[in-house]
Amino acid sequence: MRSHADAKPMDYGYLVLVGALVTFGLLMLASASASVGYDRFGDSYYFVKHQVVFGLIPGIAGLVFFSRTSYAFWKKHAWNLLIASLALLVLVFIPGLSAGIGTAHSWISIGGWFTVQPSEFVKLFFLFYLSGWLDTRGEHGVKDVGSGFLPFVLVLLAIIGLLALQPDVGTMSIVVIMSLVTYFLAGAPMAYVLALVSAGMAGIALLIGLAPYRLQRFMTFLNPELDPQGVGYHINQALLAIGSGGFFGLGYGHSRQKFQYLPEVAGDSIFAIIAEEMGFVVACLLVAAFVAFLWRTLAIANGAPDRFGRLVAAGVGTWITVQALANIASMAGLMPMTGIPLPFVSYGGTSLAVSLSAVGVVLNISKYRRGNS
Repeated sequence: MRSHADAKPMDYGYLVLVGALVTFGLLMLASASASVGYDRFGDSYYFVKHQVVFGLIPGIAGLVFFSRTSYAFWKKHAWNLLIASLALLVLVFIPGLSAGIGTAHSWISIGGWFTVQPSEFVKLFFLFYLSGWLDTRGEHGVKDVGSGFLPFVLVLLAIIGLLALQPDVGTMSIVVIMSLVTYFLAGAPMAYVLALVSAGMAGIALLIGLAPYRLQRFMTFLNPELDPQGVGYHINQALLAIGSGGFFGLGYGHSRQKFQYLPEVAGDSIFAIIAEEMGFVVACLLVAAFVAFLWRTLAIANGAPDRFGRLVAAGVGTWITVQALANIASMAGLMPMTGIPLPFVSYGGTSLAVSLSAVGVVLNISKYRRGNS
């Protein structure tokens, strides 16, 4: 890898793109959460303030820290990061720390006055571990069943098993997709990847069958009109919001669905409010922004000076883009609701802070890019 003396300026175009997404997210959060913030806390800007204090400020600090720390450092501590990932996922089961929100117990309470979602940190820590481990195996080792395939499956099962126990199927799906893409890019045979995809689909089907609420969500996805006042209420209200926006929207701040009709307007459902207020055109531009984010991240990955850097950058691009498109697709009724936030936009301090930290890692990798990538 190039030395610090040979480092180039970071990819500022990439930074501007992320900054635009975060700024847009805060503006839309201010509108989407105004009613629920006033109703619950007597402050229309409660959610925005909370997002800035516990998401944006730590996220900027994380971005600066990771952008200035050589990405090679994280490869040296790959095993420590795996242990940290497992430990973080265990914390949610410890009485006194565990904090349940909805049907999932994926949070820990810090001092009783704010919560942290450990699985968000695991996305980044496990990616560091996986990329470092695959890099040390080399292409031959990755293709070997005994030294590559089986260890990969076992460690991935440990992570997704803890996520399934919370249960957090949405985050589990993102981690699995990110891991499989990273594994494939490291040189794994397509047959291995397809076998794991098939096993994963069977596992998801089993999880759906074992939990009545997941089965209801799946049936609602197949037929949104099945129970419009019950389990189908959320998706029907989301579709009503999106449809009401038309091409150019009702205007910023003029959503009707945010007034206690659409659940989770500040979190998972914020895309529906965006489509309602800003319209189809802006909604499409938002999708295009995430596609541009993926394209630029993969360009940085392609220009990385070593295999570890390529895998980490590609993993970050996969994780954030797949999560964004999954959130948008679930709001549009194109896939079952997953309960995952829209990166850089939805309310969630931990998600924003970790996502910006991951961007910082990619920015550091961009400093050592080859040629004009």
